Amino acid sequence: MKNIKLIIVPIILLIVGISISCERDDICPESTSTTPNLIIDLYDSNNPESSKNAFNMVVYGEDNDEILSGYESVTTNQLVLPLKTDANSTTYILHKDYSYDDNDTPDDTSDDIIGGNPDTITINYLTEEVYVSRACGYKTIYKSVEITVEDDGDNWIISTENLTDNEPIEDDYDTHFYIFH
Repeated sequence: MKNIKLIIVPIILLIVGISISCERDDICPESTSTTPNLIIDLYDSNNPESSKNAFNMVVYGEDNDEILSGYESVTTNQLVLPLKTDANSTTYILHKDYSYDDNDTPDDTSDDIIGGNPDTITINYLTEEVYVSRACGYKTIYKSVEITVEDDGDNWIISTENLTDNEPIEDDYDTHFYIFH
Protein backbone atom coordinates (compact mmCIF):
# COMPACT_ATOMS: atom_id res chain seq x y z
CA MET A 1 0.00 0.00 0.00
CA LYS A 2 2.85 2.32 0.85
CA ASN A 3 4.46 1.56 -2.54
CA ILE A 4 1.26 2.41 -4.36
CA LYS A 5 1.12 5.82 -2.59
CA LEU A 6 4.72 6.45 -3.60
CA ILE A 7 3.76 5.91 -7.24
CA ILE A 8 0.32 7.57 -7.30
CA VAL A 9 1.22 10.78 -5.42
CA PRO A 10 4.03 11.80 -7.86
CA ILE A 11 1.82 10.97 -10.85
CA ILE A 12 -1.00 13.15 -9.47
CA LEU A 13 1.44 15.97 -8.72
CA LEU A 14 2.86 15.67 -12.25
CA ILE A 15 -0.63 15.85 -13.81
CA VAL A 16 -1.57 18.86 -11.66
CA GLY A 17 1.72 20.59 -12.51
CA ILE A 18 1.25 20.04 -16.24
CA SER A 19 -2.36 21.27 -16.09
CA ILE A 20 -1.42 24.44 -14.25
CA SER A 21 1.49 25.28 -16.54
CA CYS A 22 -0.50 24.89 -19.76
CA GLU A 23 -1.51 28.08 -21.52
CA ARG A 24 -4.10 28.46 -24.21
CA ASP A 25 -2.72 28.68 -27.72
CA ASP A 26 -2.01 32.18 -28.97
CA ILE A 27 -3.75 31.99 -32.32
CA CYS A 28 -5.11 35.12 -33.90
CA PRO A 29 -8.80 34.47 -34.70
CA GLU A 30 -9.80 35.02 -38.32
CA SER A 31 -12.57 37.34 -37.13
CA THR A 32 -10.01 39.78 -35.70
CA SER A 33 -9.56 42.90 -37.80
CA THR A 34 -6.00 43.17 -39.11
CA THR A 35 -4.38 45.69 -41.47
CA PRO A 36 -7.25 46.86 -43.69
CA ASN A 37 -7.44 47.16 -47.46
CA LEU A 38 -8.73 50.29 -49.18
CA ILE A 39 -12.26 49.70 -50.48
CA ILE A 40 -13.36 51.71 -53.51
CA ASP A 41 -16.81 51.44 -55.10
CA LEU A 42 -17.28 52.42 -58.74
CA TYR A 43 -20.21 54.68 -59.66
CA ASP A 44 -21.71 56.15 -62.80
CA SER A 45 -20.60 59.77 -63.27
CA ASN A 46 -23.86 60.52 -65.13
CA ASN A 47 -26.03 58.96 -62.41
CA PRO A 48 -24.07 59.25 -59.12
CA GLU A 49 -26.56 57.10 -57.19
CA SER A 50 -25.98 54.09 -59.46
CA SER A 51 -23.03 51.74 -59.20
CA LYS A 52 -21.32 51.02 -62.51
CA ASN A 53 -19.16 48.11 -63.58
CA ALA A 54 -15.74 48.54 -65.12
CA PHE A 55 -15.24 45.86 -67.76
CA ASN A 56 -12.04 43.88 -68.37
CA MET A 57 -10.36 45.59 -65.42
CA VAL A 58 -6.72 44.83 -64.72
CA VAL A 59 -5.03 46.29 -61.64
CA TYR A 60 -1.29 46.37 -61.00
CA GLY A 61 1.12 48.41 -58.95
CA GLU A 62 3.34 51.06 -60.46
CA ASP A 63 6.75 49.62 -61.48
CA ASN A 64 5.31 46.13 -61.02
CA ASP A 65 4.55 43.71 -63.85
CA GLU A 66 2.50 41.46 -61.58
CA ILE A 67 -1.26 41.85 -61.87
CA LEU A 68 -2.94 42.17 -58.47
CA SER A 69 -4.51 38.84 -57.52
CA GLY A 70 -8.20 38.79 -58.37
CA TYR A 71 -7.93 41.55 -60.98
CA GLU A 72 -6.91 39.65 -64.10
CA SER A 73 -9.35 41.14 -66.63
CA VAL A 74 -12.46 41.11 -64.45
CA THR A 75 -15.76 42.95 -64.51
CA THR A 76 -16.26 44.68 -61.18
CA ASN A 77 -17.90 47.60 -59.42
CA GLN A 78 -15.65 47.42 -56.36
CA LEU A 79 -11.89 47.48 -55.82
CA VAL A 80 -10.22 46.12 -52.69
CA LEU A 81 -6.65 47.36 -52.75
CA PRO A 82 -3.87 46.62 -50.25
CA LEU A 83 -1.80 49.61 -49.19
CA LYS A 84 1.88 49.63 -48.33
CA THR A 85 2.56 49.62 -44.61
CA ASP A 86 6.18 50.77 -44.93
CA ALA A 87 5.49 53.88 -47.03
CA ASN A 88 3.12 56.84 -47.11
CA SER A 89 1.80 56.26 -50.61
CA THR A 90 0.80 53.45 -52.94
CA THR A 91 0.33 53.84 -56.69
CA TYR A 92 -1.87 51.59 -58.83
CA ILE A 93 -2.67 51.46 -62.51
CA LEU A 94 -6.37 50.74 -63.06
CA HIS A 95 -6.57 49.48 -66.63
CA LYS A 96 -10.17 49.50 -67.89
CA ASP A 97 -11.24 47.64 -71.09
CA TYR A 98 -7.90 45.82 -71.04
CA SER A 99 -6.97 43.75 -74.08
CA TYR A 100 -3.77 42.00 -75.10
CA ASP A 101 -2.54 40.81 -78.50
CA ASP A 102 0.86 39.15 -78.83
CA ASN A 103 0.74 39.37 -82.69
CA ASP A 104 1.14 35.60 -82.88
CA THR A 105 4.68 35.91 -81.51
CA PRO A 106 4.43 34.76 -77.89
CA ASP A 107 8.20 34.83 -77.40
CA ASP A 108 8.63 38.40 -78.70
CA THR A 109 7.16 41.02 -76.37
CA SER A 110 8.42 43.95 -78.46
CA ASP A 111 5.46 43.72 -80.86
CA ASP A 112 2.74 43.12 -78.25
CA ILE A 113 -0.31 45.37 -78.40
CA ILE A 114 -2.03 46.31 -75.16
CA GLY A 115 -5.39 48.01 -75.54
CA GLY A 116 -7.74 49.75 -73.17
CA ASN A 117 -7.50 52.81 -71.00
CA PRO A 118 -5.10 52.77 -68.04
CA ASP A 119 -5.47 55.41 -65.32
CA THR A 120 -2.89 55.88 -62.59
CA ILE A 121 -4.05 56.62 -59.06
CA THR A 122 -1.82 57.52 -56.14
CA ILE A 123 -3.11 56.92 -52.64
CA ASN A 124 -1.39 59.12 -50.04
CA TYR A 125 -1.78 58.48 -46.31
CA LEU A 126 -0.17 58.47 -42.89
CA THR A 127 0.36 55.14 -41.13
CA GLU A 128 0.00 54.23 -37.49
CA GLU A 129 0.67 50.86 -35.89
CA VAL A 130 -1.98 49.80 -33.38
CA TYR A 131 -1.59 46.91 -30.93
CA VAL A 132 -4.28 44.26 -31.48
CA SER A 133 -3.35 41.44 -29.10
CA ARG A 134 -0.50 39.17 -28.11
CA ALA A 135 -1.65 36.57 -30.64
CA CYS A 136 -2.30 39.01 -33.50
CA GLY A 137 0.45 41.52 -32.83
CA TYR A 138 0.11 44.92 -34.48
CA LYS A 139 -1.94 46.19 -37.39
CA THR A 140 -1.45 49.30 -39.46
CA ILE A 141 -4.23 51.84 -39.82
CA TYR A 142 -4.25 54.61 -42.40
CA LYS A 143 -5.00 58.27 -41.65
CA SER A 144 -5.58 61.33 -43.85
CA VAL A 145 -6.11 59.16 -46.93
CA GLU A 146 -6.36 60.94 -50.28
CA ILE A 147 -6.55 59.66 -53.85
CA THR A 148 -5.16 61.62 -56.77
CA VAL A 149 -5.69 60.66 -60.39
CA GLU A 150 -2.85 61.37 -62.79
CA ASP A 151 -4.14 63.35 -65.77
CA ASP A 152 -3.15 61.52 -68.95
CA GLY A 153 -5.51 63.39 -71.29
CA ASP A 154 -7.78 60.34 -71.65
CA ASN A 155 -8.92 59.50 -68.12
CA TRP A 156 -11.81 57.12 -67.64
CA ILE A 157 -11.90 58.15 -63.97
CA ILE A 158 -13.91 61.38 -63.83
CA SER A 159 -13.67 62.06 -60.08
CA THR A 160 -13.23 60.53 -56.62
CA GLU A 161 -15.09 61.04 -53.35
CA ASN A 162 -13.72 60.36 -49.87
CA LEU A 163 -16.39 58.76 -47.67
CA THR A 164 -14.36 58.66 -44.45
CA ASP A 165 -14.17 62.42 -43.77
CA ASN A 166 -10.52 61.88 -42.86
CA GLU A 167 -11.40 59.26 -40.26
CA PRO A 168 -8.75 56.53 -40.05
CA ILE A 169 -9.22 53.47 -42.23
CA GLU A 170 -9.27 50.71 -39.63
CA ASP A 171 -11.32 47.89 -41.17
CA ASP A 172 -12.46 46.13 -44.34
CA TYR A 173 -16.17 46.46 -43.66
CA ASP A 174 -17.05 49.85 -45.13
CA THR A 175 -16.40 51.54 -48.45
CA HIS A 176 -13.78 54.27 -48.10
CA PHE A 177 -13.93 55.99 -51.52
CA TYR A 178 -16.11 56.28 -54.61
CA ILE A 179 -14.69 56.52 -58.10
CA PHE A 180 -17.03 58.03 -60.67
CA HIS A 181 -16.56 56.99 -64.31
